[in-house]
Parts: sequence; structure tokens; C-alpha cells
Amino acid sequence: MAFEELKERQGVMWGAAAFENYVWLAEMHDDLVRRLDPKPGERWLDLATGTGEVAFRAAEAGADVTASDLAPGLIETAKRLAAERDLDIDFHVADCERLPYDDASFDVASSAVGVMFSPDHRASASELARVTRPGGRIGLTNWKADTGVHDMFKVMSPFQPTPPPGAGSPFDWGREEHVRDLLGDAFDLDLVERDNPQTGESGAWVWQAFLDTYGPSLTLSNSLEPERRAELARAMADFFEQYRDGDGIHQPRAYYVVLGTRR
Repeated sequence: MAFEELKERQGVMWGAAAFENYVWLAEMHDDLVRRLDPKPGERWLDLATGTGEVAFRAAEAGADVTASDLAPGLIETAKRLAAERDLDIDFHVADCERLPYDDASFDVASSAVGVMFSPDHRASASELARVTRPGGRIGLTNWKADTGVHDMFKVMSPFQPTPPPGAGSPFDWGREEHVRDLLGDAFDLDLVERDNPQTGESGAWVWQAFLDTYGPSLTLSNSLEPERRAELARAMADFFEQYRDGDGIHQPRAYYVVLGTRR
């Protein structure tokens, strides 16, 4: 099933904002890399790498890291940041549904809330299995369905275009039965539930932070007429204000860590 037009748009929108400044995933990245326990010289692939945070951590631990993303803008930023850190990482613009790597060519494959956004879930799962060697490890983080980030997307959905027929919901990756259906034939799996809260000064402040750093939110907002854009901003500010805790916002955001060993 091809979603080339959708993925072309995704490649542009994900690079539309300064995602390297979205700091609220750092704890998730630390935890994922710690659980995958990189070893010096291991061949590590980070998929949907964004601006490279998981790739940086793996490389700093001594792994031989390759990282790819659908968005050229994100890859250019990741290359710049890696150079600033004096890290040798092989970056590519690549589609996780159709990877340019040989079979069984990696000891570890990772993706932090990245692969879950590919429209063809089975294609991405098949590629994960194909490029991971027998005995190799995978580690994914996926926002859990029906809570947290999924709730945020529900508020945004009336303002968004209808996805093309057949495109999988990213939040199905946040359902254990779906993950086991996709990956269970190729991997021995373990799922761990974690929380990565969104914090900020106010609901409006959090929404502005998304506009400044998260390309899909900025692209959506910019696509709307001024009145509708203001309506979206009010809806999102009100959504985050539900999670006011004292002087700020603290929104729980449950996610799964999916750990697997290739059979």
C-alpha cells in the first residue's frame, strides 16, 4: 500500500520547526538507550531519528550508529548537532517503510515515538525485522492509545485534514495487541509502560512551545484561516489547562517501551 503523497507532506512538515528545541523527550530518550544498553562497536540503527537525540546517546556510548529520517530538514539539523558534539554518525534521508539497508545488518534498531507515525504499519514492522540480525535487539517508544498525547490529538483532529484511506493510526502502536500482532512473529517482546509528562507555565505557553518546536503543529496552524487558527489555539490552551498543577501545567503522557529480541 503506497502513501507517497502523504509521506512527502510529512517529510516537509516534520522539518518545519526547530524540533531540536523540544526538550520534553529527554527523559524518554535516556531511558530507551539505557534499556538497550549500547556496547562499543555495536551496529545501531535509529529510525525516524528526528534531530538525532537517541542516535547521539548511542554514539556517545560507543555504538557504531546509523540514523535515518523521512524529513530532510531534520537530518540536516541532526548532522549539524552531531558535528558540534564531535560524533561520527552516518545520517540518511530514508523511509522506514522501505529502508536502504541490507538484511540482518544491525545489532540494535531503535525509534523514539517515530516509527509509529509511518502510515503503513506492517511495512515498517517488516523492515524492522528485516534489518535486525538474529539475536539483535529493538527498542521503540510509542505513545499509549486513549490517553495523554492521544487525547491531545483528539482535540486537534477537527482542525486536521482527513487522512488517506488505509493509513494506520499512529496510536495503534500504543496498543499492546497491535504491537504483538505486528512484531510478535519475528521478536520476543516485552512492553513496559512509562510516563513522559508535558510541563509548562500555562496552557497557552505549552501550545506556543509546540508551535515553536513541533513541525506538524506549526504546519497545521499555518494552514488555517486566522479565525480558525485562533480557535485551534484556544482549544489547545484549554486542553492543557486541564492539567494545571499549582503554578504550572503537568500533563501525564503514558507511553510504551517496546523491547524485542530477534528470533
